[in-house]
Amino acid sequence: MRRAAPLILVLAILLAWEAVARSGHWNPLLFPSLSRIVHELIAFFGRPESLMEAWVSLQRAFAGFALAAIAGVTIGMLMGRSKWFAALLDPLFSGTYAVPKLALFPIFIFVFGIGSLSKVALVFLECLYPIVIVTSQGARGVSRVLLWSARNMGASGAATLRRVVIPAAAPFIFAGLRIALPIALIVVIITEMVSSADGLGYLVIYSLASLKTDRMLAVVVVIAALGWALDRALVMLRDRLVYWEKLETYYV
Repeated sequence: MRRAAPLILVLAILLAWEAVARSGHWNPLLFPSLSRIVHELIAFFGRPESLMEAWVSLQRAFAGFALAAIAGVTIGMLMGRSKWFAALLDPLFSGTYAVPKLALFPIFIFVFGIGSLSKVALVFLECLYPIVIVTSQGARGVSRVLLWSARNMGASGAATLRRVVIPAAAPFIFAGLRIALPIALIVVIITEMVSSADGLGYLVIYSLASLKTDRMLAVVVVIAALGWALDRALVMLRDRLVYWEKLETYYV
């Protein structure tokens, strides 16, 4: 029953959508039937050019996310273990976190051009903040008992970082990565809708402009499936690497 609960909710939403679509009270352009959406979804996977658009969006999202992961984990560890770096960078990140980075996209286009580079740069900036902040909190919260034990056993600073600090902060690092990963996909789709001639975001806005709502919703389903698959892959990687702390929740 626990595994079937999400499916029951999804099924209820689909049945409600189909009931509204077939009620005749709403324009089919707003609520196309599920059969039309499924037809467009099958056609999407049957068109090589559509699959290429999905690959273009994934490349942009992965590029920005990977750069943010490398830089964010490094900066977060430095802020978490160094008072000097924390005093230097914490006001910058906390003070500018609330600024909507998408508002800077026109500047990114002016500097990097209208191609993929501006989108990757914006993805990097959006993903950097949650990774840095969550990682720094994890690195800062390492138990002093563990640090003292490592030092008493003669471990060097590098060995303590490698064998104690990083493993203790690993759950926080993956938490930051899990927050940032869907942000990468969201930013890519939005930027492609604003200024692009390729990618899933372009397909969404082009289908809407062509009054093909069923095709647009089929692309939205593809985006949702990609987001779910990427999240599951990251959780599986976390469970495999952070094997001492399984991602489980117990309800009383």
